[in-house]
Amino acid sequence: MTRAHTPLIAVDGGGTGCRVAVGTAADGVLGNAKGGPANVSTNFDHAISNIVTAVHAAASDAGWSCDVLAQAVAHLGLAGADLDDMQRKTSTSLPFGPTRVSGDRQTTVAGVLGDQDGFVVALGTGTIIARQKAGIIKTVSGWGFQLSDQASGAWLGRALLSRVLDADEALEPHSPLTRAICDRMGGVQGVFAFSTTAVPRDYAQFAPELFAAGTQGDVTALDILQAGSRYVERGLTALGFVPGEVLSLSGGVGPHFAPYLQESFKTNMHDPRGNALQGAFMLARQLAEASAAR
Repeated sequence: MTRAHTPLIAVDGGGTGCRVAVGTAADGVLGNAKGGPANVSTNFDHAISNIVTAVHAAASDAGWSCDVLAQAVAHLGLAGADLDDMQRKTSTSLPFGPTRVSGDRQTTVAGVLGDQDGFVVALGTGTIIARQKAGIIKTVSGWGFQLSDQASGAWLGRALLSRVLDADEALEPHSPLTRAICDRMGGVQGVFAFSTTAVPRDYAQFAPELFAAGTQGDVTALDILQAGSRYVERGLTALGFVPGEVLSLSGGVGPHFAPYLQESFKTNMHDPRGNALQGAFMLARQLAEASAAR
């Protein structure tokens, strides 16, 4: 099998779900599939099962037999896989050929910027604020829902439910948004019951509703969104952002923050070149080339 036709596996795995692409350097992507949550620090065994199932579905979509996967070169960018020990544990648990596991920061930046210098704010269930310069990636935030992930979908949802509780306990006035959610969830007891079992993706389901309310001028929504946008700006500033440098907003949540950023951050905004799955495919191709050169 030539290097150009080495089977490649790319995985973009987050707290809400995972996406898989398979193909070769010569032919590009030949099959795709989606699967369940793949944050390996939240539920490792469940994440591995979801990933393997989705990869098999992508292989079927490409017309490959499952036997091909044992020789395939894989790169997986996964939420919760930022530490070396977790990356090793994950790679050795997967039934593929040469496999590299990274956090989703690397694959996101590769997909959004390619080899271009610039800044990325990728907001989905979690948060990535990154700078790429001369091929070196530096990031802030994104250390998980328990400690970080400000401005993410999960953070927005939790902030909103906290405000629902405050309003229902007369600590602040209800806005139309908090009143609607309070009524729908059955008041304080309903919100609390939800919180006892909720995981990040559960909180993130409230983000679209919050952005919609923001466009209607809801004071609670605007307050939360402005707090999120100020955090994004602080992160970019900490990474050395200077007005005029390339900035791309990506992910299911990221682009919705554009109206809330100060103008100095929007003078050279670019649409993402691609997404994290495309970044993972590019990195899988690079790994295959490096493996063949040994």
